Amino acid sequence: MSKRERFPDLPKLPRIPLGDGELARRIELAREPEPEPVSRPAWWRMAAELQHLAEPLRRPFRTLDVEACDTPQIVLILPGFATSASRMRYMARQIERAGHKTKRWKLGWNWGPSDTTLDRLADRLSEVHERYERPAVLLGWSLGGLYARELAKRQPEHVSKVITMGTPFSGSPRANNVWRVYQFVTGHRVDKPPVEGDFAVKPPVETVALWSPNDGAIAPRSAAGYPGERDRAIALRCTHMGFSYSPEAIRAVLSELRRC
Repeated sequence: MSKRERFPDLPKLPRIPLGDGELARRIELAREPEPEPVSRPAWWRMAAELQHLAEPLRRPFRTLDVEACDTPQIVLILPGFATSASRMRYMARQIERAGHKTKRWKLGWNWGPSDTTLDRLADRLSEVHERYERPAVLLGWSLGGLYARELAKRQPEHVSKVITMGTPFSGSPRANNVWRVYQFVTGHRVDKPPVEGDFAVKPPVETVALWSPNDGAIAPRSAAGYPGERDRAIALRCTHMGFSYSPEAIRAVLSELRRC
């Protein structure tokens, strides 16, 4: 039995071609000087993100009361950068405990944006809409929230609400502690993604931004945005990784689903 067969949940790393100096190019992208100074979370907040490693140990001892919702929603969940749907499985289960129906994005691991990814997501949203014959709520964590915002601009008739969690849609795309890793993995500059559109422009549907001053990866202002870039911004106290599992984040999402 192969290692992949024994450990099916191991992350599938993106294939990086080594020919023609591609690896060297990506290293240079990761090392390039910043064009201008920006505000980003302090290093100790980034270090605090490591507490998510203890989450599997804490979870069996956690009791989370979930109130049933009398207006069930269809929720399409979009994972963050370098994660897959499995990272948000715990939150999805709590959402379903409230009576909602959650749907995966079915694109595997999130290794960065592209027109192809958005096209496939548009097909996925159309598929969900055709099956349930009603608009869906798009719930996007971090980079997944950028997909949610752009998808809602493409197909507003298929979307009832956009909820982003720690998503850097406002201000400088380098106002975070992960842009160098992002550039190495994706092979493009964070301020020049291979997709058209302005992430700061609000979708033509209700758009709610969940953000946290304790976010160690994304600058809080980038995730909160400004009036006109979203309808409402709600401050939480979780870490960036905590958006996918913290009771506070789950309660905030469930509250927004009840408002649909």
